This record gives sequence, C-alpha cells and structure tokens, in this order.
Amino acid sequence: MFKPSFVRRASDPRAEAIVKDALREMPAPTRRLFLRRGLTLGGLTLLTGCAITDDESVQSVLTAVSRFNDRVQAAIFDPSLLAPTYPDSMITRPFPFNAFYGEDEVRQVDGAAFRLDVGGLVRHRAPWTLAQLNALPQVTQVTRHICVEGWSAIGKWGGVPFAEFLRRVGADTTARYVDFRCADGYHTSIDMPTALHAQTQLTLSYDGAVLPAKYGFPLKLRMPTKLGYKNPKHIVAIRVTNTYPGGYWEDQGYNWFGGS
Repeated sequence: MFKPSFVRRASDPRAEAIVKDALREMPAPTRRLFLRRGLTLGGLTLLTGCAITDDESVQSVLTAVSRFNDRVQAAIFDPSLLAPTYPDSMITRPFPFNAFYGEDEVRQVDGAAFRLDVGGLVRHRAPWTLAQLNALPQVTQVTRHICVEGWSAIGKWGGVPFAEFLRRVGADTTARYVDFRCADGYHTSIDMPTALHAQTQLTLSYDGAVLPAKYGFPLKLRMPTKLGYKNPKHIVAIRVTNTYPGGYWEDQGYNWFGGS
C-alpha cells in the first residue's frame, strides 16, 4: 500500500500514541467503524491531509478526527430513539455534583430576579420569568447521566419538554444549532435534532423538589442522549442560530456532538 513520505512509520512509538489518542476521541460506534476499515497513522493523514511531524500537526489531526466523529454521530443519531428510563428505586443518592469548579463555588442565582433571554432565529424574544416557566406543562424523567470522565448516575428530573418551549417561542426548527449561556460562565450548544428530541428537557426540579443550586438552579438542560458536559446548568440565555456557537469544553478540544 502506498504511504506518503511524510508519514511516520506505524512502528514509531509516537505515531502509535497519536493513533491511540485519536481513537480515544471517538465514541464506540465510530471507533469500531475505523477499526473495521483498518485505521492506521497513514489512514489518518490521508483522511485529514495533515502531516504527523510536530505538535501542531498532531493537534490538527485530532481536531479533524473529532470533526469527523461529530459528523458520524450526527448521521447515526435517531431522534425517535429514547434513552432508557429507570424506576425511582434506582436513583443515585446523593446524585454527584460535577462542574468545572468546586461545589463551594456554586453560583447562587436569585430566582425572583431571574430572566431567561431568548434570541436568534425565534419570533418571540420576550424574556421568561421563572414563574412563567413553571406554569408550562411539566414532565418527569428518571434517566442516566453519563460523564465523559467515566462515571454515571441516575437522577429524577422534572421540567418542560424543550421542543414545546421552542414551539412557544416560535423557533426556526430548521436552524442548525441552539446555544446556551449560563450564569456561571459556562456555555455549550447542541444540534437541532437533539433539541427536538422527546427527552430533551428544560429542567426546573430534581427528585420532586425545586432544582438545587448545585444541580443548576434555576434552570438546566437535561439530555440523556448527550454526555454530561453537554447538559448546561444555571441557564440564562438561549439562542437559535445557523452559526456554529462552540462551547466551553468544545473550544478546548472536546467532541462537539457529545452523544452518550
């Protein structure tokens, strides 16, 4: 098989490490697809057009693989397929705290003063109060939260189906992205098919009580079809857009699609 002269030999320990890093960037379905097709360092360079000669090129390859991963995950995502649900007896107690800061630094949001800003490709841009959100039809789900760090936990979340909220604000559901900005400085974005998924929820309560601050009061997004870092807490702004918004971890190299 032809190998470009700039490709390091597969026996090169650094090259093997790069391939392993690239594989770790992929979820299991994508990883199996690559392995079935004989993923090699040469294959990566041909796929991405990048030479594996320095750290910048290595990062270019991993970025390109991550983008390919996004496309594959989006292609295989089934908006009609529901994530598993569980009985209350399987709820993880206490449900773990997780954020990019310590639990003693949890943002305290004033619920009375809270206003959810809505913008972008929507017809109705008036801000929403917490009382208005709580007045909308509510649903409950007991689903598993899967963290990219390797742990998982089952929680009971109550709130508004996000598809219903998008309908009420007159969102353009042919748009590509929904962007979320949070009171703690976090932000992330999701694809529209996930936004419209039946289990994607604007969460206002946890285990039958008002959503605690450590889990995202006054408002979080709950998506059992996504990894934990795609589930933003303390949401203060939502924007529908066709411009790629990125995200806090995604801008640092995490996979954007983030399917679980």
